[in-house]
Amino acid sequence: MLVESHTLQPSSEYPLFITAKRYWIPEFERNVSNPSAQTLIILHSTSFHKESWEPTVADLFRLASQPGSKSLIREAWAIDCPNHGESANLNHRILTEPGFANFSCEKYAEAVRRFLSAGPNHGAHVAFSKRNLVGIGHSLGANAILILQNIQPAPTFSMLIIVEPMVSANGHEPLDSLRDKLVESARKRQALWPSREHLKTSFMKPKHSAAKWDPRVLDSFAAHALHWNPELKGFSLLCTPQQEVAMYLDEEGVIKPVDALNKVCHITPVHLILGEVSDFIPRKVQQALIDPTSGRRFASLTTLANVGHLVPQEAPALLASHIFKALSTSAPVPSPSRL
Repeated sequence: MLVESHTLQPSSEYPLFITAKRYWIPEFERNVSNPSAQTLIILHSTSFHKESWEPTVADLFRLASQPGSKSLIREAWAIDCPNHGESANLNHRILTEPGFANFSCEKYAEAVRRFLSAGPNHGAHVAFSKRNLVGIGHSLGANAILILQNIQPAPTFSMLIIVEPMVSANGHEPLDSLRDKLVESARKRQALWPSREHLKTSFMKPKHSAAKWDPRVLDSFAAHALHWNPELKGFSLLCTPQQEVAMYLDEEGVIKPVDALNKVCHITPVHLILGEVSDFIPRKVQQALIDPTSGRRFASLTTLANVGHLVPQEAPALLASHIFKALSTSAPVPSPSRL
C-alpha cells in the first residue's frame, strides 16, 4: 500500500494545522479517469489517530484488487482530528489556549470540511468537489462525518458508512453514565511512557482492554499516538488526557449527528455497522437509533459477532469485508459537490 502525507497549513481565519494521509495501490491507478471511482474519506475515534485505520484500509484494498472485484476505488484519505495524532503535535501550543481547550465533534467536522474545500493549490492539492466521495467514520469519526452533512457549504457524498457512532437518539442523558466512565478513565490514563515498547508490553497484558486489538493496530498506536517529549524525557500521548476529556464532555456531539442522520438518510445511502458486544454503548441506545418507527432508514445494518465498540481496532479484516460489500453496491454518482 502506498502512502502520502499532506498538511493543510493554518490561515488567518483558522489557526490549526490539519494533517491527512492518502492511501492507494498501483492497481487503482487505472481508475483515475473514471468519474465513478470512489475516493474514501476516513475519520477516526477519540484518543486514536488517522493511522489506526491503516490495517482496515490495507485489508480493504486487498479485497478490492482481487480478480472479479466489483469495487471501484480510486484512493482513501484519512484525516486527523486537530487535537489528535500528528495534527495535535503541530497544534500543541494553540490547543492550550482557552478557545481550543474544549474541542468537539463539530470542530472535527469543520476541520474535515476545510481540508476537503482547500482546493488543488493547498493541503491535499486535490479538487475533492470533482470526486465521488464516500464518507467512513468510527465512533467520534462517525459523529463528525454525520455533522459534516449539516455544515455549509457541505461536500457531497455518494455514500456514508458509519461504524459504532457514539450517538443517542433520545438526548444525551442515556449516554451520561458512559461519558462519566470515559472521563474517569481518561483522567487516570498513563500519559507518559519510557518507550514505545513499554506501551506495547503493557497493552498486550491479558487484562488490558487493548489485548483484543489486532497486532497491526497496536503497532500503529505505539508509532503514531506517542511523541518524544524532551521536557519530560519520555513519550507522551499526542491526544492528551485533557483533550480526550474535552471530547467526552461534548454533550452536543452525541445529539447533533442524529439530527443530521435524520435528514441525510433520506438523501444518501447510509450503511450502519455495529459491534455485537455492548462494552461501551448500551444496547438500548443503539436500539433507539435503529428503531423503525423513528423514520430513519439505512441502506444496510450489520452487527459484527464477538466484536465490541472498537471495531477497527479489534476486527479490521472483518470490518474491511463489510465496507467492501457496501462499496460494491451500486449507487448513483452525485452531482458535483457544493464545496
